[in-house]
Order: sequence, then structure tokens, then C-alpha cells
Amino acid sequence: MMKYDVIVIGGGPAGLAAAHSAWENGLRSILIIERAQYLGGILNQCIHNGFGLHHFKEELSGPEYADRFIKLVEETGIEVMTDTMVLDVTPEHDVYVSNSKGFEVLHAKSIILAMGCRERTRDSVGIAGTRPAGVYTAGSAQLYMNIMGYSVGKRVVVRGTGDIGLIMARRMKLEGAEVLACIGASDHPDGLARNVNQCLVDYDIPLLLRHTITEIRGKDRVEQVVAMEVDEHRNVIPGTEKVFDCDTLLLSIGLIPENELSKKAGIPLDDRTSGAVVYENNETMVPGVFACGNVLHVHDLVDFVTEESIRAGKSAAEYVLGTADASGNDSGESAVAEPVQILNGDNVKYTVPMMAHLENLEKNLEIFFRVKKVFGEGSRVVISQGEKKIASFKRPYMISSKMEKVRVPVKLLADVNPKDGPLVVSAVEKEGGGSNA
Repeated sequence: MMKYDVIVIGGGPAGLAAAHSAWENGLRSILIIERAQYLGGILNQCIHNGFGLHHFKEELSGPEYADRFIKLVEETGIEVMTDTMVLDVTPEHDVYVSNSKGFEVLHAKSIILAMGCRERTRDSVGIAGTRPAGVYTAGSAQLYMNIMGYSVGKRVVVRGTGDIGLIMARRMKLEGAEVLACIGASDHPDGLARNVNQCLVDYDIPLLLRHTITEIRGKDRVEQVVAMEVDEHRNVIPGTEKVFDCDTLLLSIGLIPENELSKKAGIPLDDRTSGAVVYENNETMVPGVFACGNVLHVHDLVDFVTEESIRAGKSAAEYVLGTADASGNDSGESAVAEPVQILNGDNVKYTVPMMAHLENLEKNLEIFFRVKKVFGEGSRVVISQGEKKIASFKRPYMISSKMEKVRVPVKLLADVNPKDGPLVVSAVEKEGGGSNA
């Protein structure tokens, strides 16, 4: 049995950054396992620009961003195993893999989960109608066009206003297709504002909000799709049908973290994120197993994936080297310190991390979250424990499609006792006093 200090499952941006970070923090026996033939993950098919503005301070395409980290990994002694499927992960850190060479069992002192996401399909939203050709998830269409060089349609309707849907609407337009509409059920686009402007406004692609696709028509190929208006509860409004004559429907209806392996390892998942329950340093409830990137929660920007994965790699190195672990142990010998739970409050969908050992923090407690609605100028993020307000942070605006982040200084958490209840993250329209951070 081959043994490693850390095995990283997934060779996309999260896995690459985590593995390199583990190397930078002292580990030398590291293996990356990737099921595709090449490293880079989803970035290989994201040929548009807009990556790297935060991490590299310059604008890159997806393949360029991936190449930066692939080269960093190649400069180290990190082993890479591509075209390999991970079949199982156990709580004891055994990893079962299969590839063209056969079946093998590997063992690691720590494991980093970086498997990314998969797309929701037509069945996830229950669109009625026939089952003709021409219905694609946006990511599949992107793969066919950008990697394989195939055109997927000429008259296109896009269901969903997330970033990949907006980007693929522009991509189809650039390839000569007519994009009839980009349709979303919310009262605002679900993608980043820059993508709305650069993909839809700049290319005169119609945006149809508070609508959903209710029927697909066609025998061999899509011939029509029917859209209907929805109310504030997303129930369709009778008599509002709009029929689009098209040959292609692209679905951009959300992502699901790939946590089948996490379940096999006995890792508890969070119902809010569909990812693992983690501590402040990205360790899951199974000691020595860490999670980062889209397998933990869906990110907007790869730069944030990188930042989170660097932390996970560092934490894995600290765990293996015995300097700390997320359970609050020092070298696995001292008593386990009680963590404080972190919950979502008013107008907040979820929080990451879900728990934190405050005594392990160096400067800040970093919390990622998403809000449930649009917040304008004067809105704030409030961190509280019971009736006690811990911190308050100004925000110029907040929207549900944009992941938010706050850094709570350690000094503000000095009097927080886990026995007094969880920390609660809430979003409010206007709220006086507090920090201007």
C-alpha cells in the first residue's frame, strides 16, 4: 500500500492550490488524484477572461489561470495521478482508486477533498414536455464548443441567469447563433453584475426575469419552449405563456457539490450548502480530512476558491506535522476545546465555516455567506450571540447571487463563550452603530 502525507482528490483549481500550499507548509509526500486526463478541472473549458483579478492582480482566461498553478505544482515534488477514479474514501484515510493500471488502495495521513460541483439537470426543476435532442446543461454545451469544437445550436434559449448561463449566452452569440432570451425566475439576475453587462447588455441579448420554462416541445429536436411568468413565490401565473421557436435550450439552473465520496467517508454534510460541515480551518468532522472549493460550497470567483484552498492545504500540513488540528488539539494530546457554532440568521442562506475554535484564530474569523434578497445602500452584516451584538459591518449593497465575506477581528471575539450559544450572522437594511469594517 502506497502511503502519503496528504492525498488531494481533485486536480482543478482547488486541488492544485491546496496541494501547493501543503508543499509550501512543509509536506513532501503529496499526491493529487484527477479523474480527467489533464489537470485544471473546469477551468480548461472556461476560455473567457475575468479570472485572476484578485489573486494574480491581472486578468486571465480559465486555462491561463490553471496553467499558473499547474506550473507551480510541476516545480515541486508533488505526485500527480490523472485519468484515475476515486471509488471510495474511508474515515481511516484509505483511498480506493481505479485506472488503466488496475485497482489500488492508498493511505494518507490527511486527505483534502476538492472534487468540485456538478450541474443540476432538467429533472431537477421538473420541466414538462417531450425529450428531444437539443437540451443541454450550460457546462456541457461549453465543453462541446470550447474543447471539442462542436456547434450545439442556432436558435437558443437560456434558462437561468447564473454566471455560466450568461457566459454561454454570449458564447453562442459569438459563434453565430441567435440567442432569443436569457430567462430567470428571480426578480434580478443570479450572475455577477459584470457578466450581466458584458454578456447580455453588450451583445443585445434579451433578459426575461420572473419567468420560467414550463414546457419543451419537439419530437427529434427541440422545436419550441414555453415560458410563463411567476409570482413572488415562483408559482406560474396562468395566461402568461410566451412561446419561443428554437432548436436549443441551455440550462443554467445551479450547481451541486460532488460529495458522494464525503458521504462514504462518514463526513456530516450541511443541508444549507450541500457541502461538508467544517471548522474555521476547513477540517471536516472526520479528523484529518479537509474540504475546499466548490465541493464545500459554490463560489462565484476562482480567486476565492484559491484563497480557501490555500488555507486547507496549510491546515492539512499543520495536522500532519502535529502543530495543530481543527478539533482543538495541540499535537493530539491536550483536551479538546469546545467550538462555537456559526449559524445563519435573518436574510442569510448559509454560513461557512459552521463551527470555529476561537483559540486557534490568529487575526480574524473569516465567514462566507449569501443573502436571500437584494440589499441597498446602508445595509449591514451583524454578528451576534443571543442578545449581544459582537460586530457590525457596512455594505454598499448585497445581492443573493454574490457570495459575501466578513472578517471578524479576534479582539471582538475575546468575550465569546461557546456555552452562551452560537454566533449568528444576519443581514439588515439599516442598522446603527458598530464597526465600519
